[in-house]
Amino acid sequence: MEEKIKNILERGAEDIVGKEEIEKKLREGEKLRVKFGLDPTGTNIHLGGASQFWRLKAFQDLGHQVVFIIGDFTAKIGDASDKQEMRKNLTDDEIADNMKDYKEQISKILDMDKIEIRYNSEWFNDFDLKKLIPLAMEFTSQQMIQRRNFKERWDQEKPIGLHELLYPLLQGYDSVAVKADVEIGGFDQLFNLKAGRKIQRFYKQKPQYIITSKMLYGLDGREMSTSWGNVVNINEKAKEMYGKVMSIQDDLIIDYFELCAFVDYKELEEIRNRISKGKINPRDAKADLAFRIVKLYHGEEEAEEAAEHFERVFCKKENPEEIEEVEIKKEKMSVLDLLSFSGMISSRAEGKRLVNQRGVKINEDIIEDPHQVVEVTEGMIIKIGKRKFKKVI
Repeated sequence: MEEKIKNILERGAEDIVGKEEIEKKLREGEKLRVKFGLDPTGTNIHLGGASQFWRLKAFQDLGHQVVFIIGDFTAKIGDASDKQEMRKNLTDDEIADNMKDYKEQISKILDMDKIEIRYNSEWFNDFDLKKLIPLAMEFTSQQMIQRRNFKERWDQEKPIGLHELLYPLLQGYDSVAVKADVEIGGFDQLFNLKAGRKIQRFYKQKPQYIITSKMLYGLDGREMSTSWGNVVNINEKAKEMYGKVMSIQDDLIIDYFELCAFVDYKELEEIRNRISKGKINPRDAKADLAFRIVKLYHGEEEAEEAAEHFERVFCKKENPEEIEEVEIKKEKMSVLDLLSFSGMISSRAEGKRLVNQRGVKINEDIIEDPHQVVEVTEGMIIKIGKRKFKKVI
């Protein structure tokens, strides 16, 4: 119990509202309804989001009720807490497509037989102005605009949608709908979580306690975000996941051990000390980290295979034994057409960016012109970065 309470209240925690009360209830065994919400604005759940799941698991292991809200309604707005511009408006079909694999991904960490999954369209599809206006009257425009990201957009004269200002009200009402005792989220969501407390008071409910987690930074050193593409998704293939973790910046190693590999505190301190005193090479620490993370989501056997694959391909500079093949019948193609046809890029703009960054190779030759026409030959190896390969047949 002590370790689990520590995982709930200390591991990666940034802000806690009601810490003493939460700890008292945990020790006394009072059952809590613990809320976590996730908008399906993308198809995959990344390690940053999954780090929250491990805190939920600690609650679940102590017998508390995890209430997982999938924001199929709020995804139409999108949380602006960490965004520097308005999100794209999603259609119902896009939202449905995004969330179709969510339960499978969540089940990698949480016991689905003990989790309460709710969709906030349950209460928002019939939500009318008679309910919304009284909630809006509990907040001021100044409170919304003075939030860090909105203030920055205001100062830069970037548009701020009126609908974006409504998001905290909707997330807050979620807490009312499920009668949450505790809500957890990223530290950038603190305003939204506190809005939940205020709205619960409006509805004569006891305000929820709050636990926010520190931010996990992605492969480029910015906040891990699907929109920036700097993510490690929990449903990545083992070899891809291993390679991505190996590419993180050295100063993020400890954060990943704490938030993603979920090592116990004693071992975490040992790793921290060994790195700070130069007793372990950062590359070796990342290899240990990558193995642990892959093992969590794929098992030990696949983690070992991923480690061996990385050593062979990226350290010894060998091509992988198993390369996905693509059949191309044309004799000549532009580099952009080749990358697009082989499915290695999601857009031509991405292809141009990768070429300009000298990240595209054909048969180990660096491509410098995205419009260059190349001869397509059987056995040609197309490579993007360090981890993407395709073989032409």
